Amino acid sequence: MAPRTRRGSFPTVVIERETESEESSSSEEEEEDPEPEVQEEEEEEGEELAEVENGEKGEEGLGSKKKERVPITIALTKVCKVCKRKGHEAGFKGATYIDCPMKPCFLCKMPGHTTMACPHKVATEHGVIPAPNRNTRSSLDYVFRRQLRPDIPVIKTAFIVPDQVDCAVIRYHSRRVTCLEFHPTNNNILLSGDKKGQLGVWDYNKVHEKTVYGNIHDCILNNMRFKPENDETIYAASSDGTISCTDLETGTSSSLMNLNPNGWQGPSTWRMLYGMDINSEKGLVLVADNFGFLYLVDTRSNCQTGEAILIHKKGSKVVGLHCNPLQPELLLSCGNDHFARIWDMRRLEAGSSLQNLPHGRVVNAAYFSPQSGCKILTTSQDNRIRVWDSIFGNLNSPSREIVHSHDFNRHLTPFRAEWDPKDPSESLVVIGRYISENYNGTALHPIDFIDISTGQLVAEVMDPNITTISPVNKLHPRDDVLASGSSRSLFIWRPKEKSEAVQQKDERKIVLCGSEKKGRRKFGGVDSDNESDDDRFSSKGKNFKSKKLGTKPTPKSLKAKR
Repeated sequence: MAPRTRRGSFPTVVIERETESEESSSSEEEEEDPEPEVQEEEEEEGEELAEVENGEKGEEGLGSKKKERVPITIALTKVCKVCKRKGHEAGFKGATYIDCPMKPCFLCKMPGHTTMACPHKVATEHGVIPAPNRNTRSSLDYVFRRQLRPDIPVIKTAFIVPDQVDCAVIRYHSRRVTCLEFHPTNNNILLSGDKKGQLGVWDYNKVHEKTVYGNIHDCILNNMRFKPENDETIYAASSDGTISCTDLETGTSSSLMNLNPNGWQGPSTWRMLYGMDINSEKGLVLVADNFGFLYLVDTRSNCQTGEAILIHKKGSKVVGLHCNPLQPELLLSCGNDHFARIWDMRRLEAGSSLQNLPHGRVVNAAYFSPQSGCKILTTSQDNRIRVWDSIFGNLNSPSREIVHSHDFNRHLTPFRAEWDPKDPSESLVVIGRYISENYNGTALHPIDFIDISTGQLVAEVMDPNITTISPVNKLHPRDDVLASGSSRSLFIWRPKEKSEAVQQKDERKIVLCGSEKKGRRKFGGVDSDNESDDDRFSSKGKNFKSKKLGTKPTPKSLKAKR
């Protein structure tokens, strides 16, 4: 007898119903499908107009239509969320990502293997050529470092990784966090911006001392920088097309530039500001918009100087600007035209860039190294972190490409790899991870610390109570502190040894803000504005006892020598 086999196709169910508008007895169906009700109301209004125009003939026609039965077909087949084809499923199931067989690897974008078996997932340093131990710098690079950075230590110290949550403010912002900035002189003050344009000021040592200024911008606050001459004044660039200058003591704000003085005139003319930096030597605030133009604002006169300069492809968004810390005349920009570009500010003209650095997709961020200014670090949407070891060397191709999961930015703030400003070797960077990992049955999105000289994963830090993605991360310029923005919440991380010493005197504080009512999840569980995961923190200004998380071994010890 031949063995039985399952049917290859699923059955098709056909349901017939009358088109008469009847109130449903199930309230759940009405909540889940509100759009058909609106359509029915519009149809009823159209029918009433037809009755007025056509008279009794229209009524007879409508009566005959109501008697007809319209079949509804429901196909119980699996549909792939990635390629929209039938017969297989793909996407996230809990903490596991199932690959679509019609697409390449979700992580490295190469065909022939799945995401779980990707060699770059097993070891981040796969395929990365480490930096040579011997000195291969050019004579120009040697002179530059010799004159400007004579105090660079020869012996590398151990990496210090903040790996434990010390304090947090849950639902601090009304929308997702978009940027973070530490105060230049007060070590305990953290500033944050959100999607609604609000500016938050938080003293995380006192935890409860927090302020949110909601009258500064009308929409997304994309970037902010402190005024070099006054550390109580901060400049901010927003998608409403304005640059604000805010006094942190009084909360008063003034607008330095407005690119949309006539208000909304349509998407083709609305200008939004994204990239921003300050040239302290020239006293200029540099901002770039979504049409590829660069604007210069004089900090002394608080008004625009000169005309706008096209620095990227016309119509493309310029998302990042960074002045070299030692040579402010050098400007690094990046945008949606798949390029990062180096400019000389003494000769700023369209098409006059010193070097163009091509990327596979959109470039989320580009930074010079914080101490020497010789290296370049970029983050691209093609899941690549690119490193150039010397701006005086061959810039046609990067020194290293590190594969990392960060290519998702729909309803999320774009991921950006950030330098550790305290690291004398300029090797340690931090970046959030998109693909979740299964830790004791919980799907968590770690924050990764990567050694860019070798491509190795130094550490992946996480907390079992933080189940949302953490795309915004900032390392403190003086203390061993990491600030992360996850959804609407802010978290402060410290090294476990120091954090435990602090907790002996005062346990960690977790402060809840806003409503505790759960919002309905949207966008396939990635609702960046109303995450219900924040409700996992059940204490309100009380001592917080976190769950213990089993540590996952990393390829490199936290205290390994660089």
